[in-house]
Amino acid sequence: MFHLIAFSCRKPVLEFETASLIVSIDVDVGSEEVGEKNGGSNDRNVHNFLTERAVGRIEEQVVPLLVQAFDEEELPVTFAVRGQSAEVENSILNPILEASTRHDIGAHGYSHKVFTVLSELEAEKELSLISTGMRKFGIIPKSFVFPKNEVSHLPLLEKHEYLSFRGRGEFLRDGMYVKKYGNLFDVHPSLYLEKFYDLAFSKRIIDLAVRLRSPFHVWFHPWNLGNSPEVAAKRVTKVLLPLIRHAKEKKKHGMLQFETMRSIAEKCGNR
Repeated sequence: MFHLIAFSCRKPVLEFETASLIVSIDVDVGSEEVGEKNGGSNDRNVHNFLTERAVGRIEEQVVPLLVQAFDEEELPVTFAVRGQSAEVENSILNPILEASTRHDIGAHGYSHKVFTVLSELEAEKELSLISTGMRKFGIIPKSFVFPKNEVSHLPLLEKHEYLSFRGRGEFLRDGMYVKKYGNLFDVHPSLYLEKFYDLAFSKRIIDLAVRLRSPFHVWFHPWNLGNSPEVAAKRVTKVLLPLIRHAKEKKKHGMLQFETMRSIAEKCGNR
């Protein structure tokens, strides 16, 4: 209820002709192979209870399910993938690139280290490693999602020619807006779609976004949907797809557009 009240009262930072649905997905590890790279030393930077290897195992099973669902609904999304995913044989980047829908493949750090504890030199190294690895797949990432949502070193993002980042959200910080910082755009998070979120509540926020002509930015991790393909598939069917289809109905009537973090930043930059 707080979200509905707060979104109704806040004025948009940048104005838009229609509402938009933006979905960003934090791929914290990507595969079991990536999860083994840091030898357990990075586990707590990824998940409070699971190892990187366990998270990677979940994601290599769940991400293809998401890709299939987004293809069926023709919904482009932002997949924020960590740079180490470009260094393994069976990269999670492959099923995303092979999708019939063209997605925005952004960066989620190199090894999912928290940027607020990195020096400028360390952050520069992370960003350089991301660029080098992604280039092997023909990807030039333009969207950045900070590991653990800890925003820092924005001038370095500009230096590496990113266009957008996702700002720090949470209960009292969520919003439906895009705000400019230098040459970057904060495509601000509106709702963290955890596995137990109320679908009716999410639909009401979409309706509010339409009324306010604002961007509704939903984000989640693949592991939020469950720790097995079977559980994840059920939650995609019962929670995610109905939300997307509700937005799709608004899109049919010209009241809403599907955007990615990159595409909405490009639109804002071109205006």
